[in-house]
Amino acid sequence: MITQEELQELLAYQSKNGVVISLYLDSDTAHENTETIKHQVKSMMRAAEVDHEKAAAAIEQYLDLGYDWSTPGVAVFSGHDGTFFRAYPTAVAFRNRVRVGHKPYVKPLAHLIDFYAHYGVILVDRVGGRFFEYHLGELQAIDGVMGEEVHKLKQGSGSSAVGMRGGMGGARHEEEVAHRNLRETAAAAAHFFHGKPIRRLFLAGTSETVAEFRELLPKQLQSCIAGTFAMDMNAGEHEVRKQSLRLLQEANAEREEKLVESWASTVARGGTAVAGLDDTLQAVSERRVQTLILSDGYRFPGYVDETSSFLVANLAKSPLGADQLTAVADVVDAACAITLDSGGHVEVIRENPKLEGHGRIGALLRY
Repeated sequence: MITQEELQELLAYQSKNGVVISLYLDSDTAHENTETIKHQVKSMMRAAEVDHEKAAAAIEQYLDLGYDWSTPGVAVFSGHDGTFFRAYPTAVAFRNRVRVGHKPYVKPLAHLIDFYAHYGVILVDRVGGRFFEYHLGELQAIDGVMGEEVHKLKQGSGSSAVGMRGGMGGARHEEEVAHRNLRETAAAAAHFFHGKPIRRLFLAGTSETVAEFRELLPKQLQSCIAGTFAMDMNAGEHEVRKQSLRLLQEANAEREEKLVESWASTVARGGTAVAGLDDTLQAVSERRVQTLILSDGYRFPGYVDETSSFLVANLAKSPLGADQLTAVADVVDAACAITLDSGGHVEVIRENPKLEGHGRIGALLRY
């Protein structure tokens, strides 16, 4: 599992005398066996015209001997001479891709950290609850609480309130016990998640129980709720993780849609936003970008001034001549690295027609 510090290391690294191969892999052996996946890697490297033998051999050796194939995804970075090598197995699968450049290609990892960091699940019923803390799809902590058993009383049995027929008092007692259990579970959940940097929270159980329970949570946890799903209290942790990841992906897709809508509206009214490659690169060069927004897979050749980190794709718009700039295969990737290094965010958006129609790239600005 990659940390923010390791991501910063990748952002800072640049090969002075060669290149870095960046490999992102869907390594879920439930879909394909390991030999098929390794064959796909070789095909991707041929398609990317990777001819750096030491770097490619280091990746193949890692997949043959170093990787245990227990995670759905893995990101691997290999320098041309074999001296730089990093591998990060992940609990979330990547879209298969190979990139070759002077710096590690970090956009998918930045996306992973932004969207799958620090989320929680509360699985609750009328007796108790189970609490799960996840980070980047991996379980970090688990706990639970059990209250008083809620006994179903037969018609006419149990205590009864004055003026009520037998059994109504029993039903009321059941509801009181269940509500007390939910209240105690909410308090235990608040204690479990206290101090944990949870960004999103999912509630699981029956719709009726979840609806009552969410109102008993502290306001801070209520504000983190990103979705609910039905699940039995005895479900295994694997099922909890699978369902929460599915909901997290759906929540992220919805959030991305709203982000693009907000960005497009800001551009349309002439606010602090830009669209298109030229204006976006200028804003990145000026360190004005708060959030860089781009279509997944978008690449474009361009130029960079290594000293000032000035970026440009169209030399006609550059105050510097071609002899003062270094050509790069992907100026979009360079823009991502500079944005992250200057404290901004990068949003990689899949299949959004509005973003595609605005040049596949844009930014929300600090000023």
